[in-house]
Amino acid sequence: MPGLKLPYFPADLALPKRVDVVVVGGGIIGASTALELAERGHSVLLCEKGQIAGEQSSRNWGWVRISQRDPQELPLMREALHLWDGLEARTGHPTGYRRSGILFTADRSREEADLERWAPHLAAMDLPGQMLRGDFLRQVMPGYQGKAISGYYTPLDGRAEPQLATHAIARAAQAAGARVMTECAVRSVESEAGRISGVMTERGRVACSAVVVAGGAWSRLFLGNARIALPQLKVLNSVLRTSPVRGGPDCSIWCNGFALRKRQDGGYTIASGSENIVDIVPDSLRLGLKFLPSYLQEWRSIQFRFAGSGRWREEAAQDRRWSAQQTTPFETCRVLDPAPSQKAIKQGWDAAQRAFPVLRGCDVVQSWGGLIDVTPDALPVISQVDDLPGLFISTGYSGHGFGIGPAAGRLTADLVTGDAPIVDPHGFRLSRFSKKK
Repeated sequence: MPGLKLPYFPADLALPKRVDVVVVGGGIIGASTALELAERGHSVLLCEKGQIAGEQSSRNWGWVRISQRDPQELPLMREALHLWDGLEARTGHPTGYRRSGILFTADRSREEADLERWAPHLAAMDLPGQMLRGDFLRQVMPGYQGKAISGYYTPLDGRAEPQLATHAIARAAQAAGARVMTECAVRSVESEAGRISGVMTERGRVACSAVVVAGGAWSRLFLGNARIALPQLKVLNSVLRTSPVRGGPDCSIWCNGFALRKRQDGGYTIASGSENIVDIVPDSLRLGLKFLPSYLQEWRSIQFRFAGSGRWREEAAQDRRWSAQQTTPFETCRVLDPAPSQKAIKQGWDAAQRAFPVLRGCDVVQSWGGLIDVTPDALPVISQVDDLPGLFISTGYSGHGFGIGPAAGRLTADLVTGDAPIVDPHGFRLSRFSKKK
């Protein structure tokens, strides 16, 4: 279950007959897209099969960072930082956001060199960031007893509360005129004369001229039914939260063995930071060659799991094609709620306590798992579908989606409306995964 109980969301009940745009998925990407479109005067229906932010949008670390991102994401994340600054005023609801800084540490000279190699990317954008050593490092890590020799610190980075932020954005989308429906799965898209003409939901048909698929870990399955190939797999990340404690660091920190973020309630969200579990499922075989380069590059942080995981059986039994009249996998599984890896939880918690002894004075209150939607190059797909005009995709954020979400929603809306894009979307195009570039 998510780290905190999700707040009540007053979902709309009546399905409209026609809208300009249907957004599939009620995570931070879908909600941000719906808000942008509604604020521009477009009629919008957001359909979520379960609850708003029920999956990874409420289960992530809560980091809002530009640090250590792929350079192709940096322009979009720079815009996201500006949007986060005004998000509470814009939505009228709390998000828990604050600029508290993020620190990535290095225990060895090779790790230090990696951080130093990344630093020029931020300098080129005229954004602050610096290597810290000695007393300067200890100042942002009060009580630290670990082995770090240095760290790269980005003061404009921050944190927010995942259980609050997406709800705030979805509520603002409603206030701007969007319909937001929960427990309402979209079963399929419809086309006429070669372009999108509507969707069929479990509650009936809705006519529209555009559809945005922002279904997170479900996007590949949904698009496959429309004969759209999206290379995407699921990666399990396990997280815990602690009871409140005084005296710990205020900034978010990544160290060898763990990552932590101070919570609004005074506790900490903590994860292993370097262990991700990839369940072997049928799609692992179908997409093996596409993902092989990333496996080879990230093999130290990936743990493959097959025996006893249960996910092979679950996904092998799922329908991959269905009609608009059939019950879909999105209705039989409303929320992906995987059990966390107890090994990852224990390792992260033990490492965090060794590095910050003050944490020994608090308790682990809860732990949970979340399934991250990952692409072969760990970059999102924010793209129109060339073969089906009116269909757009915004998914595959590969664990980077929460912080970049508000800007990703703006870019997605730009593509739908034909407005000048907030950043160049070329690097996020779907066609990069096909032979036809």
